[in-house]
Amino acid sequence: MEQLSMNLLGAAFFLYLASTIFYAVSVTGRKWRNKQGEVTGNRWGKAGYITAILGVVAALGYFFTRWAVAGHAPVSNMFEYVAFFGITISLAFVIIYGIYRVNVLGLITMPIVMLLIAYGSVFSTEVQPLQPSLQSHWLEIHVITTAIGQGILAVSFGAGLIYLLRTINLKEKGMTKRTFGVEFIMYTLVSVIAFIIVTNAFGAFDYEANFAYINEEGQQAEILYELPPLFGPNEGELLTEDRMEPWLEMPDWIESDDLNTVAWTFGTGLILYALIRLLTRRRVGALLQPLFKNVRPQTVDEVSYRAIAIGFPVFTLGGLVFAMIYAQIAWTRFWGWDPKEVWALVTFLFYAVYLHLRLNRDWHGEPSAWLAVVGFAIIIFNLIFVNLVIAGLHSYA
Repeated sequence: MEQLSMNLLGAAFFLYLASTIFYAVSVTGRKWRNKQGEVTGNRWGKAGYITAILGVVAALGYFFTRWAVAGHAPVSNMFEYVAFFGITISLAFVIIYGIYRVNVLGLITMPIVMLLIAYGSVFSTEVQPLQPSLQSHWLEIHVITTAIGQGILAVSFGAGLIYLLRTINLKEKGMTKRTFGVEFIMYTLVSVIAFIIVTNAFGAFDYEANFAYINEEGQQAEILYELPPLFGPNEGELLTEDRMEPWLEMPDWIESDDLNTVAWTFGTGLILYALIRLLTRRRVGALLQPLFKNVRPQTVDEVSYRAIAIGFPVFTLGGLVFAMIYAQIAWTRFWGWDPKEVWALVTFLFYAVYLHLRLNRDWHGEPSAWLAVVGFAIIIFNLIFVNLVIAGLHSYA
């Protein structure tokens, strides 16, 4: 049953890939014409939508079969949550695309979904028992609702990025704040791809480095690295022979192995990004820009706003209201200023400011698109850096 669930997730991944290809053809390929030579539509976009729906069905099959195997909702570790986050993005896309029919949105959203599933698969995919503090139905309600809200908000990022790539001149000489912002987004996406490649490369050679160290509770413990250690644990001693010594030793409140993962992500991303720039002699955003020349900016601006208008209250319920109920049950307090709680509040306040500026200060178009991008960056920062690097009650995730 566990293998079936992973097979279904793999099937979903390849269906998302097929959807991406169909949407790419729909954007770059020819239009369909009737016998009179009139343009009647683009069936490749419809094929992309159908395969995206099939991908969602397969992904939900993974989710519920894994739930049956584990006995609890599969959202309790990094692999499960990131995979489910990707699934919620695809589900939100299927709903929103059904309303607006913007093919290029699929060309951006489906690759993001695949990147998240691939990134999540870097972590342990084994079904794990829940810690005692996590054995509550309110945990499932809290995390699932939060992920659904974030998935809807992520669609606003896709639409906002399309708006920026459509309207900003990325071919101009010199680096402006606008072109730097777009290129930084491109660099981040390239970093995820580079990290997936590097992690699988080291995994193919069964790379491991084991350390003895002193954890945040002052106790002796061991920690396993699956990438060469750039950052070592607190008072760490390398136990594995023929492995490099870490460059720097981290304090006990830093999850050193996860910081090492983040460092490898952005370090290898910088190398891959530089190679792309060197070989093409163009900005990465400029390479993609021709795909969006026929996009109506007003349409993607509307899609971005609607996604936030729907996703914000859903996230608020899951990330704050249900989270506080669960925290009271698990830790006998509604709020404890844990890093994850703080950044959930930051996310809530940011999108609240977005809606205020959009509705009361007429921030439409490019300013709105930048805010949608920054909002998603906050979500990813909370998901990766806060979850992985900063020790806290949510470090298990």
